[in-house]
Amino acid sequence: MTDRRVLCEKFAPSLTMIEISADQISWSTKHGSEWPLHVSAKAALGAESVLPYLDPSINGDALLRGANFASAGVGILNDTGVQFANIIRIPQQFAYFEEYQRRVAQILGEAETERLVEEALVSSITLGGNDYVNNYYLLPVSLRSVQFTVPDYTEYIVSEYEKYLRQLYDLGGRRVLVTSTGPLGCAPGVKATRSRNGECAAELQRAASLFNSQLRSLINRLNGEASAQVFTFADSYSMNMGIFSNPAAYGFVDSTNACCGQGANNGVGLCTAASNVCSNRDTHLYWDNYHPSERANKIIVDQFFEGSSSVMSPLNLRQMMKFED
Repeated sequence: MTDRRVLCEKFAPSLTMIEISADQISWSTKHGSEWPLHVSAKAALGAESVLPYLDPSINGDALLRGANFASAGVGILNDTGVQFANIIRIPQQFAYFEEYQRRVAQILGEAETERLVEEALVSSITLGGNDYVNNYYLLPVSLRSVQFTVPDYTEYIVSEYEKYLRQLYDLGGRRVLVTSTGPLGCAPGVKATRSRNGECAAELQRAASLFNSQLRSLINRLNGEASAQVFTFADSYSMNMGIFSNPAAYGFVDSTNACCGQGANNGVGLCTAASNVCSNRDTHLYWDNYHPSERANKIIVDQFFEGSSSVMSPLNLRQMMKFED
């Protein structure tokens, strides 16, 4: 999962953004600012985070600065993450985003609101991982694993994902970054329960690769239909595996164990006050059982900006946003 805050730090507060990050949606606007749209990443450092959309104080200027529609733990499918209480699933997140646009239109007018959305970056749409880890593979024998083989399940969730991407396009998204799922089988939480001898869990690795391949094909097809480079595919699987396979090249000491946790690979359960905590989180690829460290996220975001066409296709973020140095 790529940290939404890390992405925010890459963009100026003036830059209109819609973010769907780690199975969540947020939106940040540039209304009222004299700053130009085309800004360098350097000028963007220190961007202010936006409030959750359901925060009662998000009115007036706070509303115009943006809103966060996030709800961690959701997936493409509505039965993903059933073990989590009070999560806001993707259809409801889209409904809130539409409501948000109506509220902004009451202030700015419909034409200006539409322009803001069309100029926005919809960044880090990351869906799919939870549909495997917190659904298909959640139990030794899950309902979905009885219903589908892995290839059939993958085809199904990608077809459902397509509906959300088309809906996002219909809502005005014209610069959309879609990130692949990461190396699911290498997360400490997965290795702690599904790995032998500490290696990445092969079955989840195959599932992730299959999903990402079909997702890339979907992005190419949607761009072809639009006759434009609307969607960009970020191969975060390859980016993360590059770090995992050669951590020293990126300044990491440990790519196997979480910094905070307990049990095998420090990957059992949540990170709590009673957990084992490493002395320097910057030396670890993973912070906890499933989430990369902040430093790892920054490295990945740098590749989002500067990556070649092998990992960012058809455009990287700098090309997508036409940033100038």
